[in-house]
Amino acid sequence: MPKPLVIVESPAKARTIAGFLGGDFVVESSVGHIRDLPRSSKEIPKAYKGEEWAQRTGGVDYTSDFKPIYIIPPEKRDQVKKLKALLADADELYLATDEDREGESIAWHLIEVLSPQVPIRRMVFHEITDRAIREAIENWRDLDRRLVDAQEARRILDRLVGWEVSPILWRMVRQGLSAGRVQSVATRLIVARERERMAFHSAAYFDLQGAFEAHGVGFSADLVEVDGRRVATGRDFDPDTGALKEGADVVLLGESDASGLSEGLEHCAFTVAAVEAKDYRQSPVPPFITSTLQQEAARKLRFSAARAMAVAQRLYERGYITYMRTDSTALSEQAVAAARREVRARYGDEYLPSAPRVYAKKVKSAQEAHEAIRPAGEAFRHPDDVARDLDADEARLYELVWKRTIACQMADARGKRLSLRLDAEAPTGDAVVFAASGKTIEFPGFLRAYVEGSDDPDAELEDQERRLPSVEEGDGVACRGIEVAAHATQPPARYTEASLVKELEGRGIGRPSTYASVLDRIQSVGYVFKKGTALVPSWTGMAVTQLLERHFAEFVDYGFTARMEEDLDAMANGQIELAPWLREFYFGNGQVGLRQMVDGRLDAVSPREVCTIPIGEHDGEVVVVRVGRYGPYVQRGENDDQKASILDDLPPDELTVGQALEFIDQAKAGGRVLGADPESGLEVTVRTGRFGPYVQLGPVGDDVPKPKTASLFKGMEPDTLTLDEALALLSLPRVVGTTEAGDDITAQNGRFGPYLKAGSDTRSLDSEEQLFSITEADARHLLSQPKQSRRRGPAVLKELGAHPDSGSPVRVLAGRYGPYVTDGVVNASLPKGRTPEEVEIEEAVHLLREREARGPAKKRPAKKRTTGKKSAASKKPSGTTKKRKTAPS
Repeated sequence: MPKPLVIVESPAKARTIAGFLGGDFVVESSVGHIRDLPRSSKEIPKAYKGEEWAQRTGGVDYTSDFKPIYIIPPEKRDQVKKLKALLADADELYLATDEDREGESIAWHLIEVLSPQVPIRRMVFHEITDRAIREAIENWRDLDRRLVDAQEARRILDRLVGWEVSPILWRMVRQGLSAGRVQSVATRLIVARERERMAFHSAAYFDLQGAFEAHGVGFSADLVEVDGRRVATGRDFDPDTGALKEGADVVLLGESDASGLSEGLEHCAFTVAAVEAKDYRQSPVPPFITSTLQQEAARKLRFSAARAMAVAQRLYERGYITYMRTDSTALSEQAVAAARREVRARYGDEYLPSAPRVYAKKVKSAQEAHEAIRPAGEAFRHPDDVARDLDADEARLYELVWKRTIACQMADARGKRLSLRLDAEAPTGDAVVFAASGKTIEFPGFLRAYVEGSDDPDAELEDQERRLPSVEEGDGVACRGIEVAAHATQPPARYTEASLVKELEGRGIGRPSTYASVLDRIQSVGYVFKKGTALVPSWTGMAVTQLLERHFAEFVDYGFTARMEEDLDAMANGQIELAPWLREFYFGNGQVGLRQMVDGRLDAVSPREVCTIPIGEHDGEVVVVRVGRYGPYVQRGENDDQKASILDDLPPDELTVGQALEFIDQAKAGGRVLGADPESGLEVTVRTGRFGPYVQLGPVGDDVPKPKTASLFKGMEPDTLTLDEALALLSLPRVVGTTEAGDDITAQNGRFGPYLKAGSDTRSLDSEEQLFSITEADARHLLSQPKQSRRRGPAVLKELGAHPDSGSPVRVLAGRYGPYVTDGVVNASLPKGRTPEEVEIEEAVHLLREREARGPAKKRPAKKRTTGKKSAASKKPSGTTKKRKTAPS
């Protein structure tokens, strides 16, 4: 008997919904998008391969109202076949994809591909509960083509920008780079902050900090005035010069000034000159939207944006929280009632406001889902009650959502802020003023449940209670000690993922639902890397941003990118039509469009100019960093003998002129000389190359074009490396002993790590140190073990758990080009800057799904060559039309 077919995006979501609907419905997943634009020129259908527009844009026909060519990727064909077979036996089709624009677009693609001959129902819901699903079945609607158009416009727009601009980066900077409407602007923000740090000049200043006591209560106060003039603080200095800002009427204390002033103050009489007390009220923050969830997960749980969204996705699909891609802070009446019941039951009536709190939509263009992120259902399950059913990350994020939602319906926190000013006359005759501030919490209100995190540690301290004594003007206070405090101004802090998400949202750049993928992209492509939690631009990222700013300023302009988002919102509301809008963007309408911009400026770009980043000057010669085909290097002047390679992940603000000159001197001198090899008499040097530090035996010469080299072990530093350590590295491979068959057993350090070799037989070693420590007996034992029983493939660096879709174990493995995650079928490299220790199952699953969506890796043409023709073709200079085939989507 025919049954209704319900199609969702993911298997996990399908399992949850099927549990609610039972046997009356068939529930199946599309496993994401079932079709998309071609990923490369090879995937363009044969009928269009000869079209110039198809090769130039990767499948967007700008000659016919920007009609896109969609294909079904090979890996999706079996699932499409399965869906068609299920639809053939169905009497109705329910499209239950997510309620945002992307979900609407997936539903439209399903209709286009499956061509259903049965009634089509679009069902939407913001939480996966039994009641919500059944209400969605009953209250279905038609597909909203306006939302589809807005999503398709975004997809086509990003394709046009990527395929038009990226080839210029290949020609001018390096192959494999990409440009993107949002990713390039995000990178620019990070680069701009690094430039501020590079231009920053630190300033030193001093003040006094006193310890005081009154009525048995101790407290601290800082010197704020001397003879009626304010004491200088960090905000009084010019960050570009390190000097006081022009017109600053302040007292700048040096160390000797502060020390002289402090002498004798401990024995002076201090009097309370002023007391000011103010009542304060603090209201709770709104419930989570996508961007604030990412920010708080980063601050409180140390989750990356990708990890936070992956965990939230699982919680939503399993019915624990509402839809996690939303720009709205509104709560339904059902949710408000549930939150207020929890407040009354757990904290009492005094913590419950007389009327429910109502939160307006926070984001100007809020449009994704219609409710904030909150616990799902009519009654909020307490974190303790669901912890056993969730993994560690899920439990922590659910608790965060629960607390924030409960707190938003709680009473204000109330208290007092108190400030004191203390007067004294120093032995030098100077009138000094010390100031202290305090805070008391009289009623904690919502703070009992939740305190919002901050990117500023000083701001977090302000939330803490700080008690001052109860004093009146004219009261005396006892001084228990005066200390001189040294300070230095600090450069502006680098962005973290949390603060960058906040900045992007504040500027209206991109959609919060895409921030996780944007952050992943700028790190995986090598524009940005992490130093701790800070986002640091690479030299490649600096060069690419410089090129775009100078020659494509419109597309990295913050206002332009925000206006694009406003236009897409207007399109979703039916105020703008798709084709005319794309036509104006691409061809221009009384102004320069994307096509003319690319064609007209290509010859004007100087690769050397855009790939040069000035560092400073020395003896009248400019010192710069240049980004070359084989990586970044420093150069003094224009002489080729005055340059040296540097690492791409050397933070730009840490490279000084002196350090650059030191690199150049080391390169000219052949590196730091450690001594002579006792056997050959050749000089042993330690050098720094593109891939890190290494040691070299002897110089390069006509008779020895490739001297013997060896990379340093992970724990070794070039500055402290000794001659003995270098000789040990150069001694490899080491003969450990022999096998029973008489073959030499050697310990070697290879591209995949340390290993043993005996004849053609090999076994991996666990650490580099074993190269020198393993004995013949241990080596024989290791070689006697079957390879498969000891290790299957590369070394396992971390076990992450089961994949939520397949149940297969997910691991981090050591690969030839760095660590990667795998579920045994799909492999995905870790983003630059991520270590195996930092990766958790959610992030790994996100990387695997993203890699799977791109399709199988393409084999190198060289392996299939049978004639010399392909070899010649492969040597075409960069920038040719054929190079467009690998442009990003």
